[in-house]
Amino acid sequence: MKEQMKGMARPFAMLFCLAAAVAVVGRVGLAVMDLTGTISYDYISAADVPILDVVCSILTGSAFVAFMFAAGLALVVSTAGPTLYGLLCARGAVGPGRPASAFLWGWATAFVALLCLLVVVSGILSAVQVGSMSSKLPSAPVLALALVGFAAFLGTLLGAASMTVCACFARARDEARAGWNLVVAALACGFVVMVLTVGTFAALNAASIQLGVVGAWLAADVVVNLVIMFGANALAKKQLR
Repeated sequence: MKEQMKGMARPFAMLFCLAAAVAVVGRVGLAVMDLTGTISYDYISAADVPILDVVCSILTGSAFVAFMFAAGLALVVSTAGPTLYGLLCARGAVGPGRPASAFLWGWATAFVALLCLLVVVSGILSAVQVGSMSSKLPSAPVLALALVGFAAFLGTLLGAASMTVCACFARARDEARAGWNLVVAALACGFVVMVLTVGTFAALNAASIQLGVVGAWLAADVVVNLVIMFGANALAKKQLR
């Protein structure tokens, strides 16, 4: 039993290190948002109220908890996709390890995550809440365009994450090295994604949304995600030569 626990200690230690890396990057991002005024704390007395604050203020306590569950479910699905892709790469399965397949399965994972989110959310708001939110949100075509942009961002992000996990395994001599590769990648790529996420969120969470600014940030998100994805693929190929 002791030997079994000892053998499991290292993988779980790597998992905890990954969690700590994500927490640190997230904390830095929130600190930046706090210092730049992106996060508001008193929406009632504010002159220009960010749109997300207005929408969230309509939620009841039970609806808020349901939204947290829906977001958690979407996050779990989004995390499981690259994890499964990396596992298939590590096992040498046919198909994984190429940008095209990483993008397609990343987009499929993003689609399922958003679908799960919509399924849960669809039954937790009353007609009054939906009407109140609709009056404060942009028009339906703008929302549809925003959803497409977000899906492109999330799909390429998950594709980049999938290829990064593959590269971490490809460049590792053993399991310990693979774990540290993942931790370093989480910190390095995480900071890049954090900067873009903060900028995108700041553009969205405004009293008056500028579509050009939001579109520019989403385009930058997609481009950087593609750079990470193809860069990870190049690193993996270089190691295999």
